[in-house]
Amino acid sequence: MQSLLKLSSWIDFIGYRIGKVANIAILLSCVVSATNALVRYGFNWSNNWPLELQWYLFGAAVMLGAPYTFQKNEHVRVDLIYGHVSERTQFWIDVFGIIVFLLPACLLFTWLSWKALFLPSWDILEQSANAGGLPRYPIKLIVPVGFALLALQGISELIKRIAALAGKVHLDTKYERPVQ
Repeated sequence: MQSLLKLSSWIDFIGYRIGKVANIAILLSCVVSATNALVRYGFNWSNNWPLELQWYLFGAAVMLGAPYTFQKNEHVRVDLIYGHVSERTQFWIDVFGIIVFLLPACLLFTWLSWKALFLPSWDILEQSANAGGLPRYPIKLIVPVGFALLALQGISELIKRIAALAGKVHLDTKYERPVQ
């Protein structure tokens, strides 16, 4: 179990670092958006690449921020039953949800977006159809990478839940990470 908890800790570290990149992407997206609006309406100059860059940054923030959000237990959860059961039952619900829903969906979306979204775009070095637009293939790579990272974070969360159920760790109820 200790080696799995070390793996979980490593995955959490990677997710945390990539989450910080997603935070920076949000900030940059806001700066690009504000600058684009200022230049467009203040100086009557426009181009498509700043708008596309804003979309790319926001898309990257969403896809790369999902694992970090899951790690920090800030994801959306339907709380009809979950909040009214014991912590142990919550862990069992989490284990079930990760195994039955999260991991299969993430693995499927990783594979499909790699095969049907990124690779065709990469093969032709797809460019924006808009004049002055950006290449499309880099942002299309973010989709399978984001789902793969979310699957990895799901594995980490699964390890922590199983360890908590086995009594090997106590999880911080706010952040759902092992407490020393």
